[in-house]
Amino acid sequence: MKETVIELGLIIRKYEAKLKHVSEADFVLKPSAEKWSKKEELGHLIDSAHNNLRRFIVSQYEWVPKTVYDQNAWVRISNYQNQPSADLISLWFLLNKQICEVLRTMPENTQEKFSNTGKEKEELHTLSWLAKDYVKHLLHHVHHILEMEPVAYP
Repeated sequence: MKETVIELGLIIRKYEAKLKHVSEADFVLKPSAEKWSKKEELGHLIDSAHNNLRRFIVSQYEWVPKTVYDQNAWVRISNYQNQPSADLISLWFLLNKQICEVLRTMPENTQEKFSNTGKEKEELHTLSWLAKDYVKHLLHHVHHILEMEPVAYP
């Protein structure tokens, strides 16, 4: 888990600065009515941080909690498209900083506890697996927002 915490901390510091250089015009541009703007995609990462922070906390004291979310509904209801970009970047950074703290202080024997992320059927994952997957997911979307080399994510 220590390596994952270090990696996440480095990523959020590096990409916070890069996100601040995206113009507002680029941030709000929607490729189509059905596709998210870069701002909405950053909002999706905020939602992912909220949901994963909950998983990382609740799974430490409950037996296999179930935490799922409808990503499109969260983005729509949160109205990210009409919020200040600087606020969203700060929120994304601070939520991830808190995730680092929760993961950093997680007891080693807790890292192999399970969380259920399945919508239709059970999908059980250990907290250590979820933490690594979270970092891959975050990198995939941040690279897409910043138009960098794609990061594969299943």
